[in-house]
Amino acid sequence: MDALKSSSAQGLSEAEVQKRQQQFGPNELIEKGGKHPLRLLWEQVSSVMVLILIAAAVVSALLGQVTEAVAIGAIVVLFVILGFVQEYRAEKAMAALKKLAVPLVRVRRAGQLVELSAQELVPGDIILLEAGNAIPADARVVESANLRVQEAALTGESEAVEKQTAVIPKPDLPLGDRLNMLYLGTNVTYGRGTAVITATGMNTELGKIATLIQGVQDDPTPLQKQLDSVGRILALAGIAVAVLVLIIGVVAGESLEEMFLTAVSVAVAVVPEGLPAVVTITLALGAQRMLRRSALIRKLPAVETLGSVTVICSDKTGTLTINRMTVTVIDVAGHFLELAGTDEQAPAYLKLADTPDDLFTNRPPAIGLTLAAGA
Repeated sequence: MDALKSSSAQGLSEAEVQKRQQQFGPNELIEKGGKHPLRLLWEQVSSVMVLILIAAAVVSALLGQVTEAVAIGAIVVLFVILGFVQEYRAEKAMAALKKLAVPLVRVRRAGQLVELSAQELVPGDIILLEAGNAIPADARVVESANLRVQEAALTGESEAVEKQTAVIPKPDLPLGDRLNMLYLGTNVTYGRGTAVITATGMNTELGKIATLIQGVQDDPTPLQKQLDSVGRILALAGIAVAVLVLIIGVVAGESLEEMFLTAVSVAVAVVPEGLPAVVTITLALGAQRMLRRSALIRKLPAVETLGSVTVICSDKTGTLTINRMTVTVIDVAGHFLELAGTDEQAPAYLKLADTPDDLFTNRPPAIGLTLAAGA
């Protein structure tokens, strides 16, 4: 309370509220430059395989092969539409987070109990909560009468957590262990309580998640890399064959104009027009099958990778953190093998926790057998 310069009995004054609103801004999740639909559409059109098909359709039309041109165009449209729909749904992840915001909240300001929009909250505000209320921002519990909060949206824990007012000496505990804190996006299921706002908007834990979502860089999947590679190889092969046909024809005394049209027709014939459509339809069917098994796929190319997964390692809540589960300790026959240096920058290495002996020159047999089995 002292750090936030607030009082549980009086709350903040109107002058202080205005000052903090200017300092911290509105209590809302800000969508930072999501991909425009036109950009999503361009990303679908600009893939190597689609560009080759578009070129093939144009050449076919110029050569008078209208039926083939229309067929290739239809395949391109189908490929682009299916990919665009999946990407557009992925961009709606931020909107799903915004739905967790709450419209109204009871606040104590200048000694008076008022009902305000959650967007008007600032750090230091005193809020009153009861069963059924959604938490409007991150807050520290000041008073608790059997206050229990459902935090599944953040921690994955299915059971409601009973909150307390006692000071927790360890500052860096996981969210689920911070029993005196409340977080935006969670809900009160039982009891009542009073809390002081500690963070609003994008500074909340939910806001940090929103920031991470907006900053995700999408790497191409193995399937996308393979399709691009196939597209480049086919393009080069088509050009090479067309040039070879043109040269042979001209050397044999054929008309240059006639051989040019023949070479172009051969280059178009090399392109597998049905490949993108077959791949897209196959992935769409795979996505539907995985959905029936409760696996929701936002991006079609991910189906190929996820479809190969046989084991997912996660904690009991099913929560994944940095997309990589890391072994930290191996306990074999009373010997502890630690994996040290597991941060993002330094390379990891193995060491024996119960002896200073070098792992590779004097290791227990049980450790050696375990490492061999896992290799």
